[in-house]
Amino acid sequence: MKILYGVQGTGNGHITRARSMAAEFALAGVEVDFVFSGRPASDYFDMDVFGDYRVFDGLSFVAKNGQLDLLATCQKARFLTLFKDIRQLNTRGYDLVITDFEPIVAWAAKRQGTPCLGFGHQYAFCHNIPRYTGKCLSQWILSNFAPSTTQLGAHWHHFGYPILPPLVHLDEHLHEKKRAPYEKTVLVYLPFENSEEVMEWLEDIPNYRFRLHCKDIDPGVYRNIEVFPFSLSEFQKNLSECESVLCNAGFELNSEALQLGRRILAKPMQGQIEQLSNMIALQTLGLAQTSEELNAKVIQQWLESSRVVQISYPNVARAVVRWLQADNDTTVDELCAGLWAQTPNTAGIDFTFPVAKKAQPVHRALKRQRLENCQPR
Repeated sequence: MKILYGVQGTGNGHITRARSMAAEFALAGVEVDFVFSGRPASDYFDMDVFGDYRVFDGLSFVAKNGQLDLLATCQKARFLTLFKDIRQLNTRGYDLVITDFEPIVAWAAKRQGTPCLGFGHQYAFCHNIPRYTGKCLSQWILSNFAPSTTQLGAHWHHFGYPILPPLVHLDEHLHEKKRAPYEKTVLVYLPFENSEEVMEWLEDIPNYRFRLHCKDIDPGVYRNIEVFPFSLSEFQKNLSECESVLCNAGFELNSEALQLGRRILAKPMQGQIEQLSNMIALQTLGLAQTSEELNAKVIQQWLESSRVVQISYPNVARAVVRWLQADNDTTVDELCAGLWAQTPNTAGIDFTFPVAKKAQPVHRALKRQRLENCQPR
């Protein structure tokens, strides 16, 4: 099996998820070519696991002070380059294209009739799950940004639909020690907020120590705050040592924090429909505290009053790789049921998955479509 795997490079959540998949594909001996888009090539870091990957401009959003700037996003977009890259990318030499909300491989596969699996958190929104219902344009973009022939979404709960548990990527060497985190120590990752304003909030809470990851303040110690640059190893170390996590309402970091049992305060980027929907899901499930506005008072109250929830999610990446390799009758529903059966009920949440009637295995359908597309017209 030969796979072309496209990854949205905006933020680090998609890349973190792809790291788990890359490691499992390598163990399984599957040949995978990775494509990334959404940020400059120089802004990627710790990418060795992806081998000889390719980078395109793609599409990304612009955020200012925690708010999606739609005008700046449109002005930044290079649509002619995007269309050119889609036309020139050849997907016909691959058995399968996987897109983690990456538009170039998705649209190239659609144009060329190559089977495409939409894989990642955004594809959970193909189902009627808790979500933010405003902003029709954002809803349309979410549904059409990176199209696929089959969708395999992931979320913190299945909500009664064939949705996978999160793909949690943690440094096993750091976390296998099971050392208790340091008390009153907080990991802070708010890449879409104004970092200087974040620093002011944290300085007003002197009885806690904060480890802030950002790219626009020089690394160093500033009173009760230690600033770190973007680094996978440093980030994983701090995540393992901090008892609380203050972050935006992205999917991957919140999943890692839940897996480790960290206290969470999640603030969604305003105007970003996925993060607003994640806020609603976290509230619905009672997994974390959320707030649409941040200041020292909100953060202090969260640190002194919120509860900790820990969820033991299984190795989803390994299960998906084995499922893609297998030529059997395992359906998406059965794949999901098997993984949720490995997720213990916790904090009053029942993860039992209702298995639906027998359906055709998706990977067989993808193979059949591939053969049909190869027939002469």
